[in-house]
Amino acid sequence: MTAKLLLSGKTHNTNGRDGAAVSNDGKLDIKLPQPHPAAEQLFGAAWSACYMGAIEVAATQKNIKLPAGLSVDAEINLNVDDGSYFLTARLNVSVPGIEPSVARELIDAAHGICPYSKAVHGNIAIETNLV
Repeated sequence: MTAKLLLSGKTHNTNGRDGAAVSNDGKLDIKLPQPHPAAEQLFGAAWSACYMGAIEVAATQKNIKLPAGLSVDAEINLNVDDGSYFLTARLNVSVPGIEPSVARELIDAAHGICPYSKAVHGNIAIETNLV
């Protein structure tokens, strides 16, 4: 089986007082002066956007129609312990209009679909809350 490339995100990043990140299509153009939690914020934004798509895929697979209002608040924390840096994450997921047990099934299934969730599985502590 040969993998099919669906999308490719390309950015150019610079560091320091005039740091910035710019995407090749110009849709992302953000100033990133140091020190700044931009990496964690950008990772949280990208992961939560992908994760919401994965929830939608999970709902489609289970023949569940999602009402409007799905949202994810992502908190990505940079931690240090004995000189070693690591991330932890909290995803607070709102799936209004869906029974909580069904919403929990969807958000759990989404971790097996979302490429970001798969990439960090077993590498960072993740807390996923239904809010």
